[in-house]
Formats: sequence, structure tokens, C-alpha cells
Amino acid sequence: MTLEVNIITTPFILNTPVNCYLVRVGDGFILIDTAKAGKRATVEKALESAGCRPGNLKLIILTHGDFDHCGNAAYLREKFGAKIAMHDADSGIVEHGDMFQGRAKPNVLVKAMSGLFFRLGKPDRFKPDLLITEGYNFSEYGFDAKVLHLPGHSKGHIGILTAGGDLFCGDLLANTNKPEVWSLVDDPAAMNASVERLRSFEINTVYPGHGKPFSVEQFTAARR
Repeated sequence: MTLEVNIITTPFILNTPVNCYLVRVGDGFILIDTAKAGKRATVEKALESAGCRPGNLKLIILTHGDFDHCGNAAYLREKFGAKIAMHDADSGIVEHGDMFQGRAKPNVLVKAMSGLFFRLGKPDRFKPDLLITEGYNFSEYGFDAKVLHLPGHSKGHIGILTAGGDLFCGDLLANTNKPEVWSLVDDPAAMNASVERLRSFEINTVYPGHGKPFSVEQFTAARR
């Protein structure tokens, strides 16, 4: 069965795109990531165009806690009445708006700059409704998919793998120039282990947090 996916793309920084994905499940939708708060109008317009309205958004799933992926989660929860699901290890990021919560500590200048530009403002901070971890299945929401815990970019970073072999990989992999491991890494050893772990699954299409979807074959060829 072909997955019906609407890709919602907004600018991140330096013209790098960031994606969120609206997946149709039966008579409703699942939203994976929510873009940054400054692009709220674009996200809302895309949801409306797809027929996603209050009452039929079944769940908001966040691949991790960064502001460009969860900036509209609290707002959309309030508007659509949908619960927010994410891994517990990244919940502190969205509760405090601090992108370095649970991550390696940067130098003072980097943290100051990040505090100004890469953060969740107080109105956009929230507590997740559903804490999910490895193996969690979304079947009760009509979504035949499970959670893969894929740390490295952040401690609570996850992927969502559907029964049909589609992987929503967040910021584990990207495709802004070519399919590759995303360049922003908190824990290199964990990131490498997460990438290698993908070999154990049957994956067809990869939907990255940044850039266009690609096949596993394209990723493998690009790494050679």
C-alpha cells in the first residue's frame, strides 16, 4: 500500500530547507515534525490545503526537540486538539526551550548565539503528552509504523519506520546536496551506530528532516 505523504518544506538557515510530513491515515492525519514558529502560516496553509482540520489530526510526532522541528507543536496541539509524542530524552529541550539540554556543552559564545537565534520562545514551550521509545507502535492511531531510537544528533532522537519500509529519519540523514549523514552531530559514536543500525531494516524511501526524500540505494552510492 502506497503511503500518502504531503511534504511541507520551509526555509531553515542559509536557504537550507527543513521538512515536516503530513501522512494520511484512514480518515485522518499524522504530522511528523512541525517546522519553526516563524513559518507557522506556511504550515497551517499546507495542512488546510491537504484537508487537515481540527478533529482529524490524530497525532503530532516529533523526531527530536530542536526548534526547527517542534516550533509549532504547542500551537498546533491547541488548535487541532492533537497529542504530541516524542522521546523522553529530548523532552527537557522543549520544556525549557534550551537546545543544549542533554547535549554536550558548547563554548560560551556559541551558547549565547544559540540562545538568541536557535531557541523556543516561552509561548512555544510545552510538555509532551506521550513519551515514546524504541519499538512503540502507532497502530492505535491508524498508523502502521514503529519508533526506532536513533541517537547521535540528540539523545532522544527517533526515526519512524512504517510497515511498508518508509523511514522518517529526522536529522539522522539529510539530502540537501546528496544523501548523507546530517552534519550537526552531538555524539559522533552514537550517530555512527544509529546509521549502521539502519542496515538491519528493510527500508525503501527515506524522508529526511532536511532535503528531498531518497532511496537507501542512493544513500549507499553516495557514501562510496
